[in-house]
Amino acid sequence: MSTSTTEIAQTDAGPAGAPAAPRRRRGGGGGLGSYLVIRFLLIFPTIFILVTSVFFLMRLTGDPITAALGGRLGPEQLAERVHQAGYDRPILTQYFDYLGSLIRGDFGTTISDRRPVIDVFMTFGAATLELAVYALIVAFLVGIPLGRLAAYHRDKWPDAVFRVFAILCYATPVFFSGLLLKLVFAVQLGWLPVQGRASTGAEIQMESLPNPTGIYLIDAIRTGDGAVVSDVLRHAVLPAIALGLLTAGVFLRLVRTNVIGTLGMGYVEAARSRGVSERRLLRKHAYRPALIPIITVIGLQIALLLGGAVLTETTFEWRGLGFQLTHYLQARDFVAVQGMVVLLAVIVAVTNFVVDVIAALIDPRVRY
Repeated sequence: MSTSTTEIAQTDAGPAGAPAAPRRRRGGGGGLGSYLVIRFLLIFPTIFILVTSVFFLMRLTGDPITAALGGRLGPEQLAERVHQAGYDRPILTQYFDYLGSLIRGDFGTTISDRRPVIDVFMTFGAATLELAVYALIVAFLVGIPLGRLAAYHRDKWPDAVFRVFAILCYATPVFFSGLLLKLVFAVQLGWLPVQGRASTGAEIQMESLPNPTGIYLIDAIRTGDGAVVSDVLRHAVLPAIALGLLTAGVFLRLVRTNVIGTLGMGYVEAARSRGVSERRLLRKHAYRPALIPIITVIGLQIALLLGGAVLTETTFEWRGLGFQLTHYLQARDFVAVQGMVVLLAVIVAVTNFVVDVIAALIDPRVRY
């Protein structure tokens, strides 16, 4: 999300995007078209800076071949592999060659299993996408209603409880909450599976489908077997809760703050003076405007979810990008790590652009 969007959300839009004074145009410009063009163009320097940072940070460990295969190959074999990969050339030459490869859509080939990084991304990306969607659903179902209740009971004990809950959600490490959920609901109570995306029998049925999507819920529905669908959903519950609570805390605090701000606006005070009940004011006047800022922060939360997915997938052996990234880190396969990080950065940057476009279409005050 751009700086200007944040400023508008905090000042012009006022609390919760409620009706406010007309926005000020900066520098004589500021139409929707120019805003979208600027936001789109900002994608490229963002990706460029990240690609450059990742490339040179990875090279601090030496060349990737030596890092991955050092000690397993003889000196001559190692030197030959390094030369074949071009890692004995000057660092700037390698850097510009890497940029050229990225422009052509080549994100490299993994050292440990000799697979194109883009193929690895396509193979495991569906699992991470599915987990992120589940986590967002949990975040919405938990964070938004509790934020509304916290605002309704402002400065009372339920409000204090919800605020502490929000802090715990955001501050608790994902792997710790995941292990705790596994201990309680999988080990102690035995209600839910402890790991994986589906049982072996369900996976066999889904893999036998023509052109499986890799998104297990869709593939399970395609089998027409209710038991397979139930199995997939049961495996998704604990990972989704562990990752979703991380974002739910953010949504809870954001909704609470904006609902409280909206309840103090002039038009709400006027409605209150006419005898409108607080419950009706909350439902009709404060709740919906408070959801607008949620849209503007979803892009930032996507990055948070992808970062949390690494720990969540490892904790629950959910075989997605995070799980595979951990595998490549353990193998010291820095070509794979570098390529996957760059691809994730591209997704986050594009997602932020799409979210900013949606926010601009919904709220016309969001402009440069």
